[in-house]
Amino acid sequence: MRPCPKNKFEIQAMITIENLSKKYGSQVVLNIEELQIPTGQSFGLVGNNGAGKTTLFSLLLDLIQPTTGHIDNNGVQVNMSEEWKPFTSSFIDESFLIGYLTPEEYFYFIGDLRGQNKADVDALLAKYEDFFHGEILGQKKYLRDLSKGNQKKAGIVASFIGNPKVVILDEPFANLDPTTQIRLKQIIKELASRQDVTVLVSSHDLIHVTEVCERIVVLNKGKVVKDIQTSTETLKELEVFFAGKQATFSE
Repeated sequence: MRPCPKNKFEIQAMITIENLSKKYGSQVVLNIEELQIPTGQSFGLVGNNGAGKTTLFSLLLDLIQPTTGHIDNNGVQVNMSEEWKPFTSSFIDESFLIGYLTPEEYFYFIGDLRGQNKADVDALLAKYEDFFHGEILGQKKYLRDLSKGNQKKAGIVASFIGNPKVVILDEPFANLDPTTQIRLKQIIKELASRQDVTVLVSSHDLIHVTEVCERIVVLNKGKVVKDIQTSTETLKELEVFFAGKQATFSE
């Protein structure tokens, strides 16, 4: 495995993973000996179905307990303390939304949890009018009645409320139309350009993840098999790898 080259972000590890494993019975679904994600890095996670991507994000968010090892988020062990929650946000899937609320009610609810008043939330929402495309706000619909794509848009923007320092997005491009995907890529790029925000994105779409992430880790059967710095050759290298051919990663 080629190590990720040193760069300007490798000053402080925002997220540190050590001897992390997750088992269900005798089946090992995740086994990562060591992994560090520096502060301010845009980090991509790719792999086939069952590779362990969602398991890793679930462990990062303390939704499930590790079998061994631990994850530290800014020095806080996530399964031992809740002090990481005020500066960490995520959108995993639509099941995490509150379906009986309207989008506006949901945004204000998240804002209240994160110490933001209505004016703060409204100011943030105004930045995403193009992303919402007139389909989220003012529709007098509950979240449960929106399309999967619009539910995803609401959940993604809600994850930006409160100026989080760590943003975790699991398959953010799924169920979005091409125009919205393009807008989302720009949003993630702008977010990742801030050196104090660490963005973690998982995706099955190799094109999207290589466009928005400066570092990409490949999981296969729960293990890290590639850890590469994104370059103009990365997409081709990943395509070769997933095609089952021998890929050579240049130093």
